[in-house]
Amino acid sequence: MIALLQHQSVLLREAVEALEIKSAGIYVDATFGRGGHTRAILERLGPDGRLLALDRDPQAVAQAREIQDRRLLVMHQRFGNLAEALQRAGIEVEGGVDGVLLDIGVSSPQLDEGERGFSFRYDAPLDMRMDTTQGETAAQWLQQADLQEITEVIRNYGEERFAFQIAKKIVAARGERPLTTTGELAALIRATVWTREPGQDAATRTFQALRIHINQELEQLALVLPQAMTVLKQGGRLVVISFHSLEDRIVKRFLRDEALPDHLPRKLPLRAAELPQPLLRLVGKARRASAVEIAANPRARSAVMRVAEKLAREAA
Repeated sequence: MIALLQHQSVLLREAVEALEIKSAGIYVDATFGRGGHTRAILERLGPDGRLLALDRDPQAVAQAREIQDRRLLVMHQRFGNLAEALQRAGIEVEGGVDGVLLDIGVSSPQLDEGERGFSFRYDAPLDMRMDTTQGETAAQWLQQADLQEITEVIRNYGEERFAFQIAKKIVAARGERPLTTTGELAALIRATVWTREPGQDAATRTFQALRIHINQELEQLALVLPQAMTVLKQGGRLVVISFHSLEDRIVKRFLRDEALPDHLPRKLPLRAAELPQPLLRLVGKARRASAVEIAANPRARSAVMRVAEKLAREAA
């Protein structure tokens, strides 16, 4: 089944072009997925270029290691440990790379492999871990979390207005027997949520929220962005593709803040040349997938790509 699954990398051409690949550059694809961006970067790298590919999913790592290319180094690692991964790869962390690519979120194979427990379309073990070698499953967390915790996760990460009602039903149901499958959870949610946007399954928001929480996706994103800033060379590019408003909000605020000079007290007598300089330059506006790409890959509809370039700061 796995071999038959396909993953279409969203904004593939746009993301790789935004990196402005240098022949002998050093790049990081911090979210290998199924390798679309990695392969496109390798096509543009020269013989002396290097590419580090990271992924927390063992299946993704296994596929990455099938690529026979001496320029490519693959690591089973969360992107929140970017700096550590570079050190292990023997790449100087301080100003060490020419570009970092982050394609945030879940890949199509993870959604389409029912046994992973990400989707309510299949009745499978309620797992939801991107890294199946460690951590708590969704079923385990739902069995021990209290009503308030479950409510907050569903409300905050799923933006679900029926969060309390769903959480209350989960707590009541587990009192009789544990929720262990996606089918059981989806049925419970559908019986609780009485209205939903046209075309959207009642379980969509809750499943999304649980996946984000179990994998600490927003926390990982908040960790990796400042690390990417540190490891980029002057002129290096950071390219981030997000698929959820909560993710994009984190990315947008981080890039905006780093693209502004440090805040100083008003009316401080400084010349323009003496003002603190920003760390980043925003490159263009946020990009979205074209209508043609969305027609071919509906999951591209929510994608937002933001690009920034690291600037030099003169020594004091």
